[in-house]
Amino acid sequence: VQLQASGGGLVQAGGSLRLSCAASKNIFGINDMGWYRQAVGKQRELVAVITGAGNTNYADSVKGRFTISRDNAKNTVYLQMNSLKPEDTAVYYCNAKSRLLTGAAYNYWGQGTQVTVSS
Repeated sequence: VQLQASGGGLVQAGGSLRLSCAASKNIFGINDMGWYRQAVGKQRELVAVITGAGNTNYADSVKGRFTISRDNAKNTVYLQMNSLKPEDTAVYYCNAKSRLLTGAAYNYWGQGTQVTVSS
């Protein structure tokens, strides 16, 4: 498994969850890492992304509630989700993009972790 995600679950509205995603040590040249989500009947959408330098970008729907961070030494990205809403219910996927010195670029996906927020 190249990306191993964990931390999903069932939580009441207003609650918090923290997702983690560890990239395999076999993946080299990782730059951007991020989280996407896909709700039933909807397309996959970007939730948050963080560059290797620590710059972040968030979907408008999660700004002020979610925080993305990473530990480069561990090749791990985190998503702290606070003030969760029922509309945050989805399968969350972690993503990592890498570029080697040869110029070859790769895009990796985790297996997805379910987040369910009850009202």
